[in-house]
Amino acid sequence: MNLRWSRAACALVLAAGTLTALTAAAAHAAPTRYEAENATVVQGVVESNHAGYSGTGFVNGENVAGSYTEWTVTAPAAGTATLAFRYANGTTANRPGDISVNGTLVADDRAFNPTGAWSTWATSTFTAPLQAGANKIRATAAAVGGNPNWDYLDVEVAAPSTDYQAESATISQGVVESNHAGFTGSGFVNYDNVVGSSVEFTVSAATAGPQTLKFRFANGTTTNRPMGISVNGGAAVNQDFPGTGAWSTWQELSVTATLNAGANTVRATATTANGGPNLDRLSVTGPGDTEKPTAPGQPSCGEITHNSLKLDWGPSTDNIGVVAYDIFHLGTQIGTAPAPPYTLTGLTPDFAYQISVFARDASGNVSDSSPEVSCRTQPAPADDPPSQPGQPAVSGVQPTQATVTWGASTDDNGVTAYRIVDQSNALLKEVTGTPPATTTTVPLECNKTYQVRVIARDTAGQLSTPSTASAGFTTGSCGTVPQPPTTVVGGWDVPWDISWAPDGSFALVTERDTFRVFKVTPSGTRTQVGTVPNSQTTGGEGGLMGVAMSPTWNGGTDQEVFFMHTSSEGNRVAKMSFNGTALSGYTSILQGIAKNRYHNGGRLKFGPDGYLYLTTGDAQQTSTAQNLSSLNGKILRITKTGAAAPGNPFNTRVYSYGHRNPQGIAWDSAGRLWSSELGNSSRDELNLILPGRNYGWPQCEGSCSVSGMTNPKHTWSVSEASPSGIAIVNNTIFMAALRGQRLWRIVLNGENVSTVNSYFNGTYGRLRAVEKVPGASAIWFGSTNSDNNGSGAADVIRRSTIQ
Repeated sequence: MNLRWSRAACALVLAAGTLTALTAAAAHAAPTRYEAENATVVQGVVESNHAGYSGTGFVNGENVAGSYTEWTVTAPAAGTATLAFRYANGTTANRPGDISVNGTLVADDRAFNPTGAWSTWATSTFTAPLQAGANKIRATAAAVGGNPNWDYLDVEVAAPSTDYQAESATISQGVVESNHAGFTGSGFVNYDNVVGSSVEFTVSAATAGPQTLKFRFANGTTTNRPMGISVNGGAAVNQDFPGTGAWSTWQELSVTATLNAGANTVRATATTANGGPNLDRLSVTGPGDTEKPTAPGQPSCGEITHNSLKLDWGPSTDNIGVVAYDIFHLGTQIGTAPAPPYTLTGLTPDFAYQISVFARDASGNVSDSSPEVSCRTQPAPADDPPSQPGQPAVSGVQPTQATVTWGASTDDNGVTAYRIVDQSNALLKEVTGTPPATTTTVPLECNKTYQVRVIARDTAGQLSTPSTASAGFTTGSCGTVPQPPTTVVGGWDVPWDISWAPDGSFALVTERDTFRVFKVTPSGTRTQVGTVPNSQTTGGEGGLMGVAMSPTWNGGTDQEVFFMHTSSEGNRVAKMSFNGTALSGYTSILQGIAKNRYHNGGRLKFGPDGYLYLTTGDAQQTSTAQNLSSLNGKILRITKTGAAAPGNPFNTRVYSYGHRNPQGIAWDSAGRLWSSELGNSSRDELNLILPGRNYGWPQCEGSCSVSGMTNPKHTWSVSEASPSGIAIVNNTIFMAALRGQRLWRIVLNGENVSTVNSYFNGTYGRLRAVEKVPGASAIWFGSTNSDNNGSGAADVIRRSTIQ
């Protein structure tokens, strides 16, 4: 049934009890006023020397980044509140502030522009979620100019609502665009002009029952563009979306629907050949489910065989119920269980697994980590190993690869993999499958003579006799090749990052788990210069991570050094002073980045534009990657004070989003930003990072065909990569691999990848930090074999010339 636009303000639709009539919204209560002079003031004073304020005065904050005023606000119920800050700014410059609610950043680098005089007051209004009862609302100066003068904060709590951006939904026959003004988020969906084009949102609800669905749209034509609205696959109800006058004129249209507790799908499907309107977002009025399950209890292992074990753990609790448990070995997912206990299968024989469990509810909220348990599988039982594979033949030899084909192996339990190794028994590639293929393209080093063998592996993990070696062959020459490295200095404990002084006279190196910082000269002299205060480990991938020296550091007028590290409340960016001999001082410039055992990001580098870039993981809350209000699952671009850098795509700190756990960042000669990223269980990524782009997680791992999401430029299996740091020399990326235990060489051709091959396969173990040596065609790279997934050997930083 279609309703005419004149009636849409009050109601829309009915459908078998799923979509029902919507009555006019009740009036909101009057806002509650909280005077600034009654708030908590840090680095500021209460004054009354400028006219026009209310109450007994106003707050004049000190002109420093970090000064703040914090109000204690009482909300009668949880919901979205309208926050109206009354302020005066008598300068000619913006005085940006970070607004947080209960410790969570809700307005990143919010502008408080000049008002013309200190006695001229203006109001800046936006919305943020509040919890029932007491809330702490803090306005923190984001720049050295400090905050404006604060008069009061007015708070009005509306019915709770959650926004879902159309560009982050599942799109069928439509594209994400941003060429018409007035949209929210990072863009809108332009439906294809066909019947059946659709946008499907995944919506969470804290409780079952009727809720309001509000669609924000624009229709710049004079023709109605009706769509069928369906909930959870139910019968679609036809709804008019008439013209709005222009494509930049946005309107909202509401329906009511009965939602389930937890996850729901809401689909808007075009019903005519004109397609749908441009769709900006869906707002759902009613409490969304944001409560994450409790952490699972201590896991334990039993019934251990060579390739399986029964895992048990204390169950989690949740307000709407746990639907699954994700099981991780270190940072890689190895299983999903409906409930404890659960039998993991397909495991590697005689291997120590470091297992932790995370609970997940129907809305996708993920718990904190369980404690870890170490479980070693049994050695493979005595059994006939696979037969010897046939002698490999090599064809299509190129400087960086060749095709290898061999005769299949047989086994009474089945062959699960083939390992292609060189004459030194270094693994070149592993081919898996049921059964695995008997031909593959193998990455090779340039200008090197090879003989290759093939080894089969069965379901018990037993290895066959290696095949007869192939005929010898030699790859061709190519440039930008890493030469055999020399040792710079050894004896490290998980060296995580390297940052060079601008003149190349020394580098600073961080150790993740000890929180120590060292000065290392090109000749290999190492001196500890301090530790980073307030650092904590996460028992996994967190701790002291990235380091970045100011690009104008000189030890005198500029002593700034920046660190990314885990602390009590989450991950943060901090600034310290370094005079060339010792670190001193400590200022946190950016907080509000959630932490977890894994997925903490951590890389920190200054770009060619002089701004600071950092990578943040999703902290195992996958929804944060698509949430532009969250700092997690992003690459951020900030100033030295921690504020949003000018020109950022959303006028916040966010530079790109949709990331799972980005690691390395580096720029090519044209100033293009590249980043390596850890996959979940199947594909690792190399991405070309463009401002405002969505890189797909959690909808995409590796390449996919989702409109509005950007595919990686190259992917690897997690077993051959698990990437960390990257460096670029002569437009060639050198990427460290942890699980892959090698250095990947990726030759760039403009915005694309031309050739990919690897070096030092298995020679130095797990590789993490890689950095170009200033003024030289060379890199430093470090191993992290002393971490919780390594051999336990002390780590080494090495130097390799690139030629």
